[in-house]
Amino acid sequence: MRKNNLIQYLLILGISLLTFSCTKNLDQQPESTATKDAIFGSESGLSTYALSFYDMLPSIGDPFRTDCNISDYGATSSIPTYLTSNGYTADNATGWDWTNLRNVNYFIENCTNTAVSESVRENYIGIARFFRAYFYFDKMKQFGDVPWYSTPIASDDSTDLYKPRDSRTLIMDSIIADLEYAGQHITTDQESTRSTITKWVVYGYLSRFCLFEGTFRKYHTSFGLTGGADSLLQKAAAAADTVIQSGAYSIYGSDSTSYRTLFTSSAPVTSEIMLADVTSSALSVYNDANWYFNSSTYGTRFSFIKKFINTYLNIDGSRFTDKNGYDTIPFIREMQNRDWRLQQTVRGLNYTVTSNGANPTKTAPDFSYVYTGYQPIKWVLDDTKYNNAALNTNSISLMRYAEILLNYAEAKAELGTITSTDWASTIGKIRARAGITDGLSNLPTVVDSYLQTNYYPDITDPTIMEIRRERGIELALEGFRFADLVRWDEGADLTNTWDGMYVPSVGTPMDLNGDGQNDVCFYITAPTTQETGVSYIDVSGSSIMLDNKTYGHLLWLPNTSKIWADYKYLYPIPTTVLQKNKYLVQNTGW
Repeated sequence: MRKNNLIQYLLILGISLLTFSCTKNLDQQPESTATKDAIFGSESGLSTYALSFYDMLPSIGDPFRTDCNISDYGATSSIPTYLTSNGYTADNATGWDWTNLRNVNYFIENCTNTAVSESVRENYIGIARFFRAYFYFDKMKQFGDVPWYSTPIASDDSTDLYKPRDSRTLIMDSIIADLEYAGQHITTDQESTRSTITKWVVYGYLSRFCLFEGTFRKYHTSFGLTGGADSLLQKAAAAADTVIQSGAYSIYGSDSTSYRTLFTSSAPVTSEIMLADVTSSALSVYNDANWYFNSSTYGTRFSFIKKFINTYLNIDGSRFTDKNGYDTIPFIREMQNRDWRLQQTVRGLNYTVTSNGANPTKTAPDFSYVYTGYQPIKWVLDDTKYNNAALNTNSISLMRYAEILLNYAEAKAELGTITSTDWASTIGKIRARAGITDGLSNLPTVVDSYLQTNYYPDITDPTIMEIRRERGIELALEGFRFADLVRWDEGADLTNTWDGMYVPSVGTPMDLNGDGQNDVCFYITAPTTQETGVSYIDVSGSSIMLDNKTYGHLLWLPNTSKIWADYKYLYPIPTTVLQKNKYLVQNTGW
C-alpha cells in the first residue's frame, strides 16, 4: 500500500536529524541519539521506517500508463516523445536521482541495535535490501552502468559523490545478492492485503529481474555479456520455480469473466495476485482508469492496433491469422470464437455498462475516445459514474502468478530445456483459463509466420515465439511491454503502423456489437441525413483514414513518422549530471 508523501517526508526529516541535530545542554541525551534509538531500538520503529521504502513501487496508475505511454501494440493521441527525432534528449532527461537509495542504505547501516532480536533485524534488513535491489534494477534498465553505493554517502564526500560508473555485471550481481538475502531472511510468506513485500514476492522479482537481464545479454550481443546469459536464465527459472513449488498461488478462475475479474476487483484476488496497489475509501485512495480510458481529453486515448489484435488465437487454439481473409473480417465477426481474453481486454460484442448501477446498456467502442476501434476495458469498471474523475475502487496488480509461470516458461525455453510438462503447467494453464481448448499439453512445433513477419523476424524456435505471443496478450496494459521489447532487441516494433479495424465501405453505418443498432459510420463526404445514435467519423483527412481510401483498415497518424535507433535501448544521463561529475561518460548515441 502506498503511504502518503507527508509520512515519508516526516520519516526522512527525522532520519536527517540523526546526523545533523545537536544540543547545548550536555546533561541531556543528544536529540540525534534519542531519535535514532526510537527508530532502531524497537520492531515498531523498524516497521515504521520500512514503510518509507514503499513509495519506490509504482503509483496506482503507473502500470497501465507505462504501456499507454510507449508500446508497440497501441496508438495514442500523438507520437511518444521518445520516438521523435529530438523530443527526448540529454538536456531534458530525468531519472538520475539517488535520494531513495540513501534512505535505504542509512537504514541498513544503522539496523544494529541489539535491543531488537537478530531475526527481527534481519527480516527488516531483508526488506531494505529488496528495495535497494529494486532501486538499482530500475537504474540499470535505464542507464546500464551506474555507480554502486552500499552505504550512505556524506554530502562532503566528493570521492564517492563523483565516482565513475560501475559495470553492469557488478550491478546485476549485487542486485541478485540483495534479493537472495531478502528471500532467505524475510519471515512473512503470505499477507492478506497483498500490499507488502513477502518472501514469495521477492522470489517473483528475482525471476523477473534475472529473466530481463539474461535475455538482454543474449540478444544484445554488442554489449559483450552473452557469456553470462545462461546463468541468469537459470536463476530466473529457479526463482520462478521456488514460487511455483510454494503452492501459495494458482491461476484464478476458469470461465469467460475470470481474467478480467483480476483487474476490476476492489480487493486483490489473493489466489493469483501477489502484490498490488490497493485502493482505500477510508484514505481516499482511488485510481483513474475509467477517466483515463473513456475520456477524449484526459488520457492518451490509447487504442489497441489490429496487428496486435490479430495475435489472439481462436478458441480452438488455431491461429486467427491462418483463416482465409482474416485481414478483411469486420469487427463484429473478428470478435467471435476467439481467446476469451480478447473481449475482456477490449470492448467487444457483449460489453455492458450501467449508470450508478442501473440501466444496463450494451455499449460499442466509443469513437470519441478510440482511434482504431479496439477500446481498452481491462482496468475499467462498467459504470459511467467512474468516468469523470479519479474514482475507481479496483486494486491495481503489480505482480501476479501468471507472470511467474510466463517467466519460468520463457527462461526454460531460452535455455532450450523446456519440456511438454513445463508447457502444460505454465502456458497450458494460462490458455485454459482463456477458454482455449487445444494445444495445452504439447510443445508447439511450427513457427507462426504472422508473428515472425510482424514482430520477431529473428525467432525460429516455435516455443519461444508462442511464449512471446502469450506474454503480450496475458500482460497487456500491465506495464511490461516496453521492457520486453528492450530485452528482446525488438525496439524497431515501436515504429509499427497504427492500424485499426476493417471497414468494408465508407458511408455505410456499422453495428459493432450485434445489438441490432448501428454504432458508427465512416465517411469521406458527410451524409445529408444521419442516424440517431451513430457516430460519424470523417476519414478524408490526413490524421485518420482508410488504407484504400473508400474501404480498408483504419489508419491513425499514418503520415507521422516514428523513429527508433538502437542507442535508445539505454536512456541518456542528464546533461546537468555530466557537468557536475567529470568521471561520468554519456551513453553512446546521446
